[in-house]
Amino acid sequence: MRRFQITRSKVRLAVALALVPAAFLADKATAARSAPPAEPSVVRTDAGLLRGQTTGTARVFNGIPYAAPPMQALRWKAPQPVKRWDGVRDALTLSSACPQQDNPEAPGGSTAEDCLYLNVTTPAQKAAKPRAVVVWIPGGGFFTGAGNSYEASKPATRGDVVVVTVNYRLGIFGFFGYPGLAGSGTYGIQDQQAALRWVQRNARAFGGDPRNVTVAGESAGGMSVCAQLTSPTSTGLFAKAVMQSGSCAFNWADNSQYPGQAADSPWVPQNTVQRTGTDWAASRRDDLKCKPRQAMLHCLRAADPAVLVEDTLQFTQPAYGGTAVLPVSPAKAMKAGLFHRVPVLSGNNHDEAAAWMSAFNGGDLTDADYPRLLTDMVGAADAMEVQREYPLAQYGSTVAAWTAVTTDRIWSCTQVANDQQAARKVPVYAYEFADKHSPLAQPGQGAAHAVELPYLFSLGGYDFPMSETQKRLSEQMIDYWTAFARTGDPNGPGRPHWAPVGHGDIRGLSLAPTDQGGIKTVDLSTEHHCAFWDGL
Repeated sequence: MRRFQITRSKVRLAVALALVPAAFLADKATAARSAPPAEPSVVRTDAGLLRGQTTGTARVFNGIPYAAPPMQALRWKAPQPVKRWDGVRDALTLSSACPQQDNPEAPGGSTAEDCLYLNVTTPAQKAAKPRAVVVWIPGGGFFTGAGNSYEASKPATRGDVVVVTVNYRLGIFGFFGYPGLAGSGTYGIQDQQAALRWVQRNARAFGGDPRNVTVAGESAGGMSVCAQLTSPTSTGLFAKAVMQSGSCAFNWADNSQYPGQAADSPWVPQNTVQRTGTDWAASRRDDLKCKPRQAMLHCLRAADPAVLVEDTLQFTQPAYGGTAVLPVSPAKAMKAGLFHRVPVLSGNNHDEAAAWMSAFNGGDLTDADYPRLLTDMVGAADAMEVQREYPLAQYGSTVAAWTAVTTDRIWSCTQVANDQQAARKVPVYAYEFADKHSPLAQPGQGAAHAVELPYLFSLGGYDFPMSETQKRLSEQMIDYWTAFARTGDPNGPGRPHWAPVGHGDIRGLSLAPTDQGGIKTVDLSTEHHCAFWDGL
């Protein structure tokens, strides 16, 4: 498998266009409405007492450690238990984001390896019985992102669930590999499992039911959820799964996400990531300030995190093989039916790939560029077939046509393939977010990657302005998602019926406000030409 190689400028472009929705600028958060006075709230966890706060209708506990700081001797090791503390520990402020380069979720970047923390939000009112728990894994390409970006009072209080948002190791800290290094390429995935185990031990302290946990995520978070579906070491840690804009089958063709990018997937064999780690470490030995005859792993564990984060983009793919965490590629595991038998809610945004159009000549594409783009993607022999399936005249511009082609090939049909595989064994509810005027939508991009997130969360502590029809769609989506978390069935009063997918083509709900057609059933396989891509 060829490595995922793109320039840093392109990565920053991806962050700016596709991942900004998960963070948002501090001035917007500052401009958010002032919170009413908070009331203290104390719970007992397995490591000690925690003091959170009750604000309005929600109880919030921020910055809870779920594993020991993975620093120095614990760098690139499986997450270790938290040390108990005496007295009452404040859980009132968010932790640092895990190490990552500068991006909107971590302005200026982060080198804080003491970052394995989670946040818990619950309704303030006590329940007669334990509530369902939703564990949210954030996206960010496996090299950026933080659970801290997702303020969860809306889904917790409206949906009557406990919401847990998680930080996990990213980039070189989460997915580095080296010969003899146990767990090479899986530390971020292991962190997610450590958080899920923390939930199993501590859910009841927050009024949650450890037997009714839903693991959910978007983008790399959705891919992580699918990885957990196929991981033997996540057995018993969750009862349902939500995959938004990310699946085990996700992959890309040559030059389809970025010019010059080779075909690949998120998953890489462990021996490949170890070879990459060996080559990288040898090339950086002087920068790492290794001592003469010092063992490389000792040098690496002593290295300044600021030096490591400079090359974090070399390690953005979870590893499989040679480890109990992901013994085989998640894509192959799903195809073979080797996944946990839990209900699944899965979907995409209608125009996912629009967020990447600026990578192609700044989004300035002419009609003459279309055949070249297709040829660079699938070769001359198949380019004509793609052009017949997606005629330029039908879309009105090369940008619109190229968006449709790459959305379908990279995002929609890979998600549909996983839905088909999962539906052979478990209930699957498929969807497509289709609001072309989300408050995060850029002009002309429609329902691009990640623009559904403010319909489920307050992002960066900020509630984006919405029209009345959009507010209603947000309420319906939260109701669907949290009903699924509670019962495994998203249906309930006040919203259109959502049928599980059957055999053959994948039919699901198109989620749009009423002034854009409303919520209705669509054939996702046909809409996104999936039979064509299967046969190409």
